[in-house]
Amino acid sequence: MVGITVLVAVALLVPLPTPLQLRDWAESVGPWFPLAFLMAHIVVTVVPVPRTAFTLAAGLLFGPVLGIAIAVIASTASAMIAMLLVRAAGWQLNRLVRHRSIDTVDERLRKRGWMAILSLRLIPVVPFSAINYAAGASAMRVLPYMLATLAGLLPGTAAVVILGDALAGHPSPLLYLVSLSIGALGVAGLVVEIHHYRQHHRRTKCTSSGAEAAREAAAVS
Repeated sequence: MVGITVLVAVALLVPLPTPLQLRDWAESVGPWFPLAFLMAHIVVTVVPVPRTAFTLAAGLLFGPVLGIAIAVIASTASAMIAMLLVRAAGWQLNRLVRHRSIDTVDERLRKRGWMAILSLRLIPVVPFSAINYAAGASAMRVLPYMLATLAGLLPGTAAVVILGDALAGHPSPLLYLVSLSIGALGVAGLVVEIHHYRQHHRRTKCTSSGAEAAREAAAVS
């Protein structure tokens, strides 16, 4: 409680820099600063730390073009590192979750996991780290995961970076519409993938039942 009170007092008493002053400061630091920001973004967001602050700061400090490049590259690299660390630790879905259908889900992720990852990345409310860890524990292939992550992160990340740029004096009225559209697209893709999975599961189940019935009939005859 005392710590919070001190922070509030400091925020009220100490003059904070404006967004435009932060942009000017970032430009004055030197050409090494974007690289340092990129590395910090990658390292910090490997753990469950919200990346939105970094994405917003990228737009505020570096503008839309460089900011989008930094945020997308850093987020994709962070997602890949998190996935590979989970696999290096030996975590697997069929060991972490004890359910008879988990092997089917794991096989599905190996074959068509890119669609689920792409859809989930488009939905802003889905935690970034949770997807990374779940993909690492699954049989999801590395290259499709990387490409789906890159494609899925790009629209939403661009929108947040542009919002950060708007804080420095470059407002865009289309940001909210873009964000809602991206989220809706992600939900639609996830619904389509779930529907496709259920159809595939029913066909597989019917095929297995038919084969079993044929074997029983052959045994009786």
